[in-house]
Amino acid sequence: MEKHIVIVGGGFAGLNLIKTIGDDERFRITLVDRNNYHFFPPLIYQVATAFIEPSNISYPFRKLFSKYSNVSLYMASLERVVPEENRIITDQGTLHYDELVLALGTETNFFGIENVRKNALPMKTIDEALYIRNHILQNLETASRNAQTESVQSLINIVIAGGGPTGVELAGMIAEMAGYIAEKDYPDIAFGHTNLYLVDALPSLLSNMSDTAKKTAYDNLKRLGVNIKLNVSVKDYVEENVILSDGTKIPTKTLIWSSGVVGRTIEGIPETSLGKGHRIIVDSYNLVEGFKNIYALGDICITTTDPEFPKGHPQLAQVAIQQAKLLGKNIKKRFRNEPLKEFRYDDKGSMAIISKYNAVVDLPKFSFNGLLAWLTWLFIHIIPLTSFRNKYRLAAEWFRLFITNNASIRMIMKPRKEN
Repeated sequence: MEKHIVIVGGGFAGLNLIKTIGDDERFRITLVDRNNYHFFPPLIYQVATAFIEPSNISYPFRKLFSKYSNVSLYMASLERVVPEENRIITDQGTLHYDELVLALGTETNFFGIENVRKNALPMKTIDEALYIRNHILQNLETASRNAQTESVQSLINIVIAGGGPTGVELAGMIAEMAGYIAEKDYPDIAFGHTNLYLVDALPSLLSNMSDTAKKTAYDNLKRLGVNIKLNVSVKDYVEENVILSDGTKIPTKTLIWSSGVVGRTIEGIPETSLGKGHRIIVDSYNLVEGFKNIYALGDICITTTDPEFPKGHPQLAQVAIQQAKLLGKNIKKRFRNEPLKEFRYDDKGSMAIISKYNAVVDLPKFSFNGLLAWLTWLFIHIIPLTSFRNKYRLAAEWFRLFITNNASIRMIMKPRKEN
């Protein structure tokens, strides 16, 4: 008997679940996503810094699933779940399901700071990354026309809030691009060594990584001229001034927010099923607490049933991938009346690139940094890309850029309908 499985979200979790059960004709699978493509979030900051094109890390769903006759795309945004009727409501219509899988990921957490929410630049989607790219390039063009005025400082200052892997990688990329490209492209602008700020409320960068990683990140970013401010947080963003908790004011038109995430709000999922960070509480089989046919995967869910992670799993791609693959296997096992397997996360470590030829890698039993870590980072980030075409194009583009230090996609493109 054919079961209709609706999966909301085509990120790592949704994609890997479909790959696991997509060849099973007992299931009719509908993927609901607001985009018609899958993209690779760990490299989105390279799109934001004009280092790579969005097409290098994206792939259309319909082409991806063309080999599965039982998988279809429903391009829409989820608005509400109606569990008692086994249906979801989207902005494009209603879908009924036999089983529902929520894999929407997270959204930016602005910690209730309204001015930051309105004016800061988040970086969770391709659209947001392209907006940051255009914004920075536009500011540099404006600064070149006003190089001798007082306003130039706020145009060339960039503040990054959040010293985790995203903030560190973004700071390193911007710092290097400024040295290799900005000073050549914009000779009229007097760039200083403190135009890039990295702010974090914790006492160290990469707080969840090893001491080796923390020290390597700090030392290398300082060497690149990044102004690192630790033990302080962004309290407000008023009249193009970032206000820090220690009273410091930094004039800037660019506040990039990578300071935290929170689970996406899903109407119809009760508060009793939500845990820390607005994440959906699931059991060891990723079944949502209080439901019999609704699952949650990846960053949006939390479980305390894994003995090695009693406070929940880290919000990493590997967690989402492993959960999705196991859920797919368990769905098949349930149809064969076989015992299900509980989820246990296999921690493969974490890593961050800091600068050209320098990265940090934390494995479960040891850490290392430098050129070998950098090469490891490149290799690991090529493997999960969706198609061979993307792997080849990105590898070739990286090789060219690392040799020439000259990205060629510094175009300001703002799609719009001409009047």
